Amino acid sequence: MAKKKKGKYIGFAKLAKKIGAKGDVKDPKAVAAAIGRKKYGKKTMQKAAAKGIKVPNLKKKKKK
Repeated sequence: MAKKKKGKYIGFAKLAKKIGAKGDVKDPKAVAAAIGRKKYGKKTMQKAAAKGIKVPNLKKKKKK
């Protein structure tokens, strides 16, 4: 059985728009948030939200 590849980060707004375009979801933003929490974890998503930055930027180290 092959492992599933994790998708590339496309951003919350684009993902919500893509989900909403299908038309079968009542709240596409809630679905996008759930996908993010499943992919990155609750703790990482909360850190990014508190700092107001995107998840991939949270993992990058700052240069001195």
